[in-house]
Amino acid sequence: MKNKSPTGSEIIVAGAGIGGLAAALALHARGAAVTVLESASELAPLGVGINLQPEAVDAIAELRLRDVLASFAIPTSQSLYLTQDGIELARRTFGGRVQQFSVHRGQLQMMLYEAAYKRLPEGSIITGARVTGFEEVGDEVVVHTAGRDDFRGAALLGADGVHSAVRSQLHPGADPYLWEGTTMYRGTCDSDTQFLDGRSMVLVYGENGTRFLAYPISREAEKRGRSLINWVAMLPEHGPAELGDDGTRNIPATAADVVPVVRGWGFEWLDIEGLVAGSHDVLRYPMVDRAPLHSWGRGRVTLLGDAAHPMYPIGANGGSQAILDAMEFARNAASDVDMGLVTDVADALHCYEGERRPSTTDVVQANRRLNATERAIARRAPDELQEMSASGEFDRIQSAYARGDFDAI
Repeated sequence: MKNKSPTGSEIIVAGAGIGGLAAALALHARGAAVTVLESASELAPLGVGINLQPEAVDAIAELRLRDVLASFAIPTSQSLYLTQDGIELARRTFGGRVQQFSVHRGQLQMMLYEAAYKRLPEGSIITGARVTGFEEVGDEVVVHTAGRDDFRGAALLGADGVHSAVRSQLHPGADPYLWEGTTMYRGTCDSDTQFLDGRSMVLVYGENGTRFLAYPISREAEKRGRSLINWVAMLPEHGPAELGDDGTRNIPATAADVVPVVRGWGFEWLDIEGLVAGSHDVLRYPMVDRAPLHSWGRGRVTLLGDAAHPMYPIGANGGSQAILDAMEFARNAASDVDMGLVTDVADALHCYEGERRPSTTDVVQANRRLNATERAIARRAPDELQEMSASGEFDRIQSAYARGDFDAI
């Protein structure tokens, strides 16, 4: 889109990722003017698979995009938790009004982008505009970008991801990424077969804390009788450590890096070793989060999504929480469509943070506990796993996480 001149009454969103675009759409629906500043010169459907929790699917429906999502995403039928030897630890089913979707992250982002392109005024999304900082001047926020003029708005929403410049200015000083010792490999495989009912998510617990997750993410592949399967291999390496920014980035890898770890893994209905061996575009990265912040923003500036609360990719919650942030931000930062932007922006952002920061802090901490539990499970002896399966202990843990009863994990 071509550039436009913000009026100073607009809300500026830093970042055209999933959270930033959802916020732009929700704000626009409530009558607020929005400018989105995106660092990339061109948006492209990058990334691998993610899951959208039922609450996030409801938010997508509120944005009038559920049917579009359903046209390319896979509605998850069940989550199945197994040991490498085939012992079933738990099973969670979906259906009716409780719906979870598995989807390619890039397709989800492009769906939101295309909707924003159509609905927002021309020039509302500006690419090649990396936000580098901001300053509050009177009743405006002046937003600085690399290689472009400044932008002025009534508020700034930092949705600029795990390497957020807005977060760095709001919270200068030590803010390390905390690595719990697991290295993750992710990839996708276009398979000529569908496992189980073609819509199942499977998490397998192997020896020494190793875990393997797989689920289909493409309706288009499903219609052709095939399955585009997203997989994640989680390999514990050592104890906790702190990482700098460079240590959190995705690093290109190959299937050959992962095949030895899952040698011989699989069931009659799912050849895990073959799935990994047939994959391309494999990425390696550490499982990290950051210590929850005691506050996200100040004045007319606040944060959203990974910029506010990076979390372990456990429990299918990262993208979902960003979408929920976006909807809550819009509810607070803009009133009904006739009134437009609220009068006291700082109070509105404070209310938004008051709603979302405690909730996302709970999720960050719950993901840590769930991850530790799952690593411990994968180290148990077969007889202990049989006992855990019979007692329903693991099913209780997963059910507690699903309903948000994080203290019960």
